[in-house]
Amino acid sequence: MFVERNIKEAFERVNSFFPIVLVIGARQVGKSTFLRKVAESSRKYVSLDPLDIQKQAREDPRLFLANNPAPVIFDEIQNVPELLPYIKAVVDEVRQTSPEKAKGMFWLTGSQQFHLMKGVSESLAGRVGILNLYGLSNAELDGRKSQPFLPDTPLPSVPAKSPIEVFTRIWRGSYPEIATANPDTNIWSAFFQSYIQTYLMRDVRALTQVADEHKFYDFLRAVAARTGQMLNYSSLARDADISQPTAKSYLSILETSGIVKLLYPYSRNKTRNMVSTPKLHMLDTGLAAFLTGWTSPEVLMNGAMAGAFFESRCVAEILKSYVNAGETPNFYYYRDKDKNEIDLVIERNGKIYPVEFKKAATVSKADVKHFNKLSDLKTPVGTGTLISLYPDSILIKDTVKTIPSFAL
Repeated sequence: MFVERNIKEAFERVNSFFPIVLVIGARQVGKSTFLRKVAESSRKYVSLDPLDIQKQAREDPRLFLANNPAPVIFDEIQNVPELLPYIKAVVDEVRQTSPEKAKGMFWLTGSQQFHLMKGVSESLAGRVGILNLYGLSNAELDGRKSQPFLPDTPLPSVPAKSPIEVFTRIWRGSYPEIATANPDTNIWSAFFQSYIQTYLMRDVRALTQVADEHKFYDFLRAVAARTGQMLNYSSLARDADISQPTAKSYLSILETSGIVKLLYPYSRNKTRNMVSTPKLHMLDTGLAAFLTGWTSPEVLMNGAMAGAFFESRCVAEILKSYVNAGETPNFYYYRDKDKNEIDLVIERNGKIYPVEFKKAATVSKADVKHFNKLSDLKTPVGTGTLISLYPDSILIKDTVKTIPSFAL
């Protein structure tokens, strides 16, 4: 089942300007499916995953590009970064004679962003437009367009969803193959077990030396168990039985691969009373649920981590609303040493917008009592919002309204 991706308009804008477009993201989020759908039959598709194709590209890159001329899609370009300088040379040659024909010549996809982006910045500077793609958003699953989320943005008209419907999406996660299915527990478990073994383990081996894969799996489980929480490297390393430097290295890989997102405390006009520890979110809550052993939506919804999973899913949805529009958002959270916390702070156009998440169907002013702490930061504060399971949008204070999570 193909789901129309909301990043398409941003992709078309970038493609009309740059000779190369690179779509990056975690494995299995739909990068190649998206590009092949946009291309239809207008360009050749070449996967760089098979070892024999990689060998051909490395041994004679000029011949490889001659046999696979633009316009073309090269999937998983990080497998053959040696191609990048030769792609640059082809683009520059066409640019000299016909700049218009150079636009949109090469479409690339890539995972393992750290090494890939290093090669791109060295080889393709000024020639490549880069877009991030994440798993399917609520809007995409509902078949509706989206725009960058702000609390004062008009809400779309969306049919109400029950709490169990919300948690069914949280439990399934956002990888297209499983998010669009109606999987039983066995299929769901098999998908994520395969994903970890086939993609995550392989990519991590490509990026770093993993001395013990069992410990890396324990590390993944420890990360998933901390979604929606402040990051403590000492505790994380202890639970995985690895050193703190190793824990930091592994987490960096997960972050650059699009598996986790770290939110840092809002730092402009920072006071000495504020903490400096980041907050961790696993971006696919289905993967997190598998790693932490929540075997059904019902069990997850009634479990001890329901609030943390709800928060991580909402953060991921808001993040997708920006990257699908081709924007890089400025996201933070607020916490001071008196433990006053605001789950998300969005900075945009010179204002900050406080956002709180609550896995509950009842709301009150007390849920947003910490929003007034932002006035100490001397930065203009916009409309705030409480995102919850409450099914309607109402004002609970003059400048704070509720938003149902299914409307994100």
